[in-house]
Order: sequence, then structure tokens, then C-alpha cells
Amino acid sequence: MTGAAVWGLVWYPYRALEAAGFSSTASTALTYAISLAVGVALFGTRLGELRRHWRAVLLIAVIAGWTNLSYVLGMVGGEVMRVLLLFYLAPLWTVILARIVLGERLTLQSGVLVALSLAGALIMLWPEQGLPLPANAAEWFGVTGGMSFASMNVLSKGADQVSIETKSVATWAGVLIVSAIWLAVGGGAWAVPAAGWAEWLILVLLGVAMFASTVIIQHGIQRVPANTAIVLFLIELVAGAVSAALLSDEMLRPQDWLGGSLIIGASLVAAARKVGGRRD
Repeated sequence: MTGAAVWGLVWYPYRALEAAGFSSTASTALTYAISLAVGVALFGTRLGELRRHWRAVLLIAVIAGWTNLSYVLGMVGGEVMRVLLLFYLAPLWTVILARIVLGERLTLQSGVLVALSLAGALIMLWPEQGLPLPANAAEWFGVTGGMSFASMNVLSKGADQVSIETKSVATWAGVLIVSAIWLAVGGGAWAVPAAGWAEWLILVLLGVAMFASTVIIQHGIQRVPANTAIVLFLIELVAGAVSAALLSDEMLRPQDWLGGSLIIGASLVAAARKVGGRRD
């Protein structure tokens, strides 16, 4: 719940940094550099795993890197709740990837999950004309971020040999790697102004918050049943909705509420699916 709440609120300080002149890519890279520095200082003795499991760690780094960078880019550049809800299509991509990569069979609950997710996305994205696709870059960040988050869920099943500490370090380092690639291909800009102490304090606090939330979520996922974790993560939507209502002038359309409700329903079906899987 703590990790999900942090992710539902983190858009606001990143927007404050953007208003101060920091580009989203720069602020993301700087905060995760702080997270990485803290992580290496605390977990340095566990990093021998990097050599033994470098392929799995590198894959985790790249996928987690895009998950986190695209999330910030989407939340800063788009409407908070629309980006969040599109990110929460992750259960849909998890079902598809688990079928392709892990060979998991499709069940009735999986079919309901897919139907609810697709229906919710189509209702939210359906325009007056043209294809029902994300309308801007921020919404594409939300969709692709959810895809990479789902990929992480599937990948984690095959990376039990990698410790939580090493996975966390890989996540922070991955954000730096992906940010560098993003800048190299012209996807973003590096803008770091001559900011005051308040902006740099925000950067440091965000870096510590990202460090703490990553470790907290990793530990929580290991100790909480999967079906419970899926439901608890919906706290992120609540935190995002409340903070967006109080701190911005964004308003959801009726079709966004309807489509979002179906996407949330898909997450609840995913939780029920995990319960069924545990009984089997």
C-alpha cells in the first residue's frame, strides 16, 4: 500500500521540477542516480550476483528502466488518471505474455480479464473519428509502461535466483541506461537549470523515496499473496485520483470513468484468477 501510494503521488514533485526548468528525462535520471548511489552503498556486498546472473539482471534493468522512465514521462506530460488507467492495462499484457513466454493455459477468468481490459481501453480511447489509439505521447507512455511492467512480472517468475537487493539495484541502474538511450535517439532533452536549494532538495527526497519504494515493493511482493498484492496496488489509482483532483484542474470524461471502471474490474479479476491458481 505504501509503495502504491507513493507512485500515485509522485507525479506532483516531478511536475514541480519541470516547472522549475528540469526536463522530465533529466529529473528522472538524477533521482534514480541518487537511488542507485544509496543502493550500492547499502547493498554492495550482494552485487557479486551481477556477474553470475548478468543476463537476467541486464534484462531486468532494461525493462524496469523503461517502466519507470515512461511512467514519469507520461504522468508529467499527460492527464494523471488517464495515464494511470492506461498503465493499469498491465494485467492484460501479463495474460498475453504468460501465454506466449511461459505457455500458461488460458482460462475463463483470463478471457474475462482480457475482455474487460480491452473494453475499458476502447471506451477510454474511442475518438469521434479514426482508430481508438492513445491520443498523445503521454498516453503512449502509459500503455508501453504497462506493457513493460507486465513483462517484469513474467520475467520475475524466472529470476528467483536473483536477490531483491540486486533486482532493486538493476532497476535504478536501468533507469539511467534507458534514459541515456532515450536521449541518444532524440526522445527527450537534457535540461538542468541553475536551480535553488529547494529544487535540489526535491530531487534528493525523490531519490530517497524511489529507493525506499522500490525496496518496499520488492519485499512486499515476496511476502504478500499475489491476489492480495494486485488489489493493494489499486491504492495507486486512489492516490492518483485524489491528488489530481486537489492539485490540478484535470477532469475525466464520463467515458473515462466507465472505461477506467472496467480496467479496475480487470485487475480484480486478475486477483481472483490468482486465487484460483493457488487452489489448483
